[in-house]
Amino acid sequence: MTYRVAMDIGGTFTDVVCYDERSGAVTASKAPTTPGDLAEGVFAALGRVVADPSAISFFVHGTTQGLNALLERKGARVLLLTSRGARDVYQIARGNRDRMFDLRYRKPAPLVPRQDVMEAGGRLDYRGRELVPLDEEAVRAAARRARAEGFDAVAVCLLFSFADPAHELRAGEILRAELGEDVLVVLSHEVAREWREYERTSSAVMEAYTGPVVRRYLGRIERRFAERGLAVPVHVMQSSGGLVNASYAMRRPLQTLLSGPVGGTMGGVAAARLLGRGNAICVDMGGTSFDVSLVVNGRPDLSAEARIEGHPVLMPVVNLHTIGAGGGSIAYAEAGALRVGPESAGAVPGPACYGRGGTQATVTDANVVLGRVDPAWFAGGLMTLDAEAAGIAVAELAGELGLDPLRLAEGVCDVANARMAQAIRTLTVEHGVEPREFALVAFGGAGAMHAVFIARELGISEVVVPRFPGAFSAWGMLEADVRRDLTHPYFRHQDTLDGADMSGNLVKLERDAFEALAGQGVPERRRRVEHAVDMRYEGQDYTLTIPLRDAAEPAGPGFAAEIAARYAEAHTSRYGHATPEAPVEFVMLRSTGFGSFPRTAAPAPGAPEQAEPHVRDVIFDGAVHRTPVLRRSALEGELAGPAIVVEETATTVVPPGCLVTVDDNGFLIVKVDQ
Repeated sequence: MTYRVAMDIGGTFTDVVCYDERSGAVTASKAPTTPGDLAEGVFAALGRVVADPSAISFFVHGTTQGLNALLERKGARVLLLTSRGARDVYQIARGNRDRMFDLRYRKPAPLVPRQDVMEAGGRLDYRGRELVPLDEEAVRAAARRARAEGFDAVAVCLLFSFADPAHELRAGEILRAELGEDVLVVLSHEVAREWREYERTSSAVMEAYTGPVVRRYLGRIERRFAERGLAVPVHVMQSSGGLVNASYAMRRPLQTLLSGPVGGTMGGVAAARLLGRGNAICVDMGGTSFDVSLVVNGRPDLSAEARIEGHPVLMPVVNLHTIGAGGGSIAYAEAGALRVGPESAGAVPGPACYGRGGTQATVTDANVVLGRVDPAWFAGGLMTLDAEAAGIAVAELAGELGLDPLRLAEGVCDVANARMAQAIRTLTVEHGVEPREFALVAFGGAGAMHAVFIARELGISEVVVPRFPGAFSAWGMLEADVRRDLTHPYFRHQDTLDGADMSGNLVKLERDAFEALAGQGVPERRRRVEHAVDMRYEGQDYTLTIPLRDAAEPAGPGFAAEIAARYAEAHTSRYGHATPEAPVEFVMLRSTGFGSFPRTAAPAPGAPEQAEPHVRDVIFDGAVHRTPVLRRSALEGELAGPAIVVEETATTVVPPGCLVTVDDNGFLIVKVDQ
């Protein structure tokens, strides 16, 4: 049992990284994603890096099954059970408009139509004290309807269950006894034990809507492992950047919603640590999408809640901004102008140059026409691209727009680069963050091909291309910790705060976190817990999360004044101002358990390869440049652009005027001319 394996299942390719615990060697490869049965692509990719699968000691992967079901509106049919009188909470949602100047704005359509919402009598007050007993017959009526009408899941969200879940727990017992294992039962306090009725309802509905898809997928993967005699437990990346085993993920499938893209962020955290940098912009450009995330002060940029397709979810999530821009993004004419994406050619038929039946020009086809891709050594030689087909597709679109094909190809790349630069501004400039203070860490199959051009748009002076950029998200999963997040509602005013009581609640959360980590198989010596508290000024609605040193800190002298000062500092950093004289309120206690694994070695290169470079014509800024094409493993020292650097999982484009070096970790460091 010597191999630790991580896998990132993308829309076009399934990327895999294998770490040999004995030798420290890291290898990476990829296989085409198999949309009909993703498990086929998983085992095809495994076969490329591990000769003996029985030697695998650890397996983790990211999945987009739940997210895809949401995006395509192909999730489960859900019955929602609410407290009597609260049937319309989910339908009414919030009254605020996300896009103030969009005259055609429509609120996202609910995942559960109103006719599929039922009520049950029973009521708790805001402190969790029972006012009216739960109407158990109404719960059984909901179960009968769910069974009779073929619902896949039942979501239960009763008023004030975050304060005391007794009614929800009893409802869950009845529903599970009546419906068995065939129908998923989701209790809102188990998904998000937090206040705000609509957001908690939305989170429960989202888990019920995506859960059956995720459970079926993970169950199928585990069965395939068992059929091959593999006893290794399957782990899954969470949206928070932490890992859990598949059995927990099947119980709490919502946590996996963004698990695929988050692996790259955790790789960015590891890369920033190796490079000695605190801040990094992580960009992951694959065949279908472009994902942006931040590393700030050496940690992933997280939020306690998120909006996904317009629906709020209460769970820790890495702040990701995703747009439909990838190598497979289709270029087309609209009203006489060039458009690129968000529609993608995907894995099948793929770009025209793949030779799988695609005929529309894509970003990858444009790069082939510009000479920025080596058709004979694409994806490490796994594919030979059809340059002629790419040229025909680009020429057809160019004729439609009345442009020269080479000019059109460069325009396709420029439009894609501008869209990706704007996506980065959404997470940086629009939040008061200066992108020029960050390094750009580029990965994904196409990220290194476009990174320098994006950096120029933003004034970023340094681009970092890690080893195996096409499989970097998978490597990041090997660098992640097991993570469990626990919350406890704690509404207190600064003047009435009992520090010892707060500390006691944190100690209980810490104990629960350690038990949860033990249940994930984490040895005691590798467990740790971090604490934080959600705070706000009196009269405010929304909160900021303030870290605590440990569970005992609130019991110390002067805590209330000190934490209020810390809150004022955080408020100034976030909003540009603070009101130190205003009293603060405490809303939520948060404890996060981490279980660490031994760190993998940086995927450094092996011995320099002796392959002879060749030279080809490449278009940069409308001019032809004789450009060397080099194997990455052959690079040493410093190299001035233009250059094309090829490797198994990606191609790095170094335009004229830029300088690329190889550091001690085997990372390419590109100094960008402005």
